Amino acid sequence: MPEITAITPQKKDKTRVNIDLDGRFFCGMKLETVVQNRLKSGMTVTLDELSRMQFESEKLTALDKALTHISLTMKTEREIRDFLKKKGYLDEVISFVVEKMQSYGYLDDGEYAARYAESAAKRKGSRLIVMELKRKGISDEAIASALENLGEGEADSARAVLEKYLRNKDLADPKTVQKAYAYLISKGYGHDIAAAALKGLRDENHTVE
Repeated sequence: MPEITAITPQKKDKTRVNIDLDGRFFCGMKLETVVQNRLKSGMTVTLDELSRMQFESEKLTALDKALTHISLTMKTEREIRDFLKKKGYLDEVISFVVEKMQSYGYLDDGEYAARYAESAAKRKGSRLIVMELKRKGISDEAIASALENLGEGEADSARAVLEKYLRNKDLADPKTVQKAYAYLISKGYGHDIAAAALKGLRDENHTVE
């Protein structure tokens, strides 16, 4: 049976402590819960017992922390799980919080992906948007749906990004053109879209001249 080897106050919240089992961090817990259950170093305890203690005493506190965390900007399910994990909450508490937030409509990866893609598409290509959404834990299905909603605006976006990048630069200079192309690729635009944006701008400038 695991042994509690340390109970130490958390630096950012003196009402909570960190509990180490067999020399390794296991979870965070309210100091009040520790006192009520008479937990102390040297005591043996099962993982299920500690999980039950945390779940019963902190599920609503964890939910409140998560709701506060999303009060300024939307978050993905993975971001909420990572946030609570860093706070020392165990999987049972985290799953409870996620399910509650989803039932309240505060956590929706599909909606998050759609809003993120719509905003990011003004300055980034679809390839970069896909990569960023995947890093945030969004499913392939939700990402595909979000990109469908963008329509045919990627070419216009690439053109706008290119014009901003090339402001006061000479398009007749091959090195400038090469750097501009590389810049569009780095922003997530496909090779065809990047090349078309450059060609369109060069043809337009040539016509003006």
